[in-house]
Amino acid sequence: MFLVKISSTCAIGDRCNSHTKAIGLTLDDILRYEILSKTSFKNQKLIVKISAAVTMIMFAGGLVSSILSLITFQNKELRKVGCGIYLLASSITSLLTMCIFTVKFWFVILTQINTTSVSLSTFQGGCKIIEPLLKLFLYVDSWLNACVAIERNVNIFNGVTFDKKKSKRTARLIIIILPILVVGTIIHELIYRGLFEYKTEKYKPIEYELMKNLSMQNKTEEYEIETYVFCITRYSHFIQNYNTAVLFFHLVVPFIANLYSALYIIFASTRRRSTAQTKQIYKEHFLEQLNEHKQLLISPVILLILSLPRLIISLIPGCVNASDNPWLYLCGYFISFVPSMLIFLVFVLPSNLYKKTFKETIQSCRRLIRQ
Repeated sequence: MFLVKISSTCAIGDRCNSHTKAIGLTLDDILRYEILSKTSFKNQKLIVKISAAVTMIMFAGGLVSSILSLITFQNKELRKVGCGIYLLASSITSLLTMCIFTVKFWFVILTQINTTSVSLSTFQGGCKIIEPLLKLFLYVDSWLNACVAIERNVNIFNGVTFDKKKSKRTARLIIIILPILVVGTIIHELIYRGLFEYKTEKYKPIEYELMKNLSMQNKTEEYEIETYVFCITRYSHFIQNYNTAVLFFHLVVPFIANLYSALYIIFASTRRRSTAQTKQIYKEHFLEQLNEHKQLLISPVILLILSLPRLIISLIPGCVNASDNPWLYLCGYFISFVPSMLIFLVFVLPSNLYKKTFKETIQSCRRLIRQ
């Protein structure tokens, strides 16, 4: 009996061995029909080559941004309060995110190119570990950014009574507990992620001479067995709903915390200024504070917009054929990782204190090199 490949976009496999996809598109889904098996990278499609170039550019940009942030927040003075500790941890998680993102991309590319020569244990390990790790660092990074916003809120609310030592202790405790809590929300992925393997016959034309010394050639067909291995999730309806709720929780709640904190800082500062300086009306004070703290509003909005493609891609119906618009889905996938590249631009450059500390650290390093 010959195996016939299923053409439905809802399923992968063949008639004797198929798997129906749930909602959401992964990098495997987007590039599945773009990667040419048993073909060198040099001869791959243009979309694969451009994707590889973009991946390495993003990795280099994220690496530079994270290192510059680490240089800034290794300063002990900045780490006397919780914000500096959160941002130091965020610099590390951003770096790890970009590293795992790059590993994920090349794992998909290389394993699909060399399907027959890669062991199932390698497939299994990459399938179960890489994607959950990527989500872990992404989610932890989002929450660390939210913690920075909440810490600023507490600072404004308490004013001169703000306890720096307590803030420092709380930050260290949260950094220990936060990854454990995030792992608890995504632990189901280790259970429900696995491999789907099927084999099918691929026909190809061949030519051969019917008789010796005759130039006339006949054409016929022969076939070879091809093996396909894909990383899939086998979610029940309940787990699928739970997974969607977790995604919304880790994306939307940190954004709300960031936005609320920014608005609170602006309105609290406006109220204090209007009480102390009665010559100006409330509206004028508000506009001044809005202009002074506009980066607090702009940053979370930009981060949310950049993270939205990840949410949309995760909610796309399984029946959507990614091969119809691979560039669109691939762009959305890459954009969702841009926030992990922007920690230096979002937190260090807009802050006079952090920017000054960074410049002083660089100058100190130059002096040490010269000596």
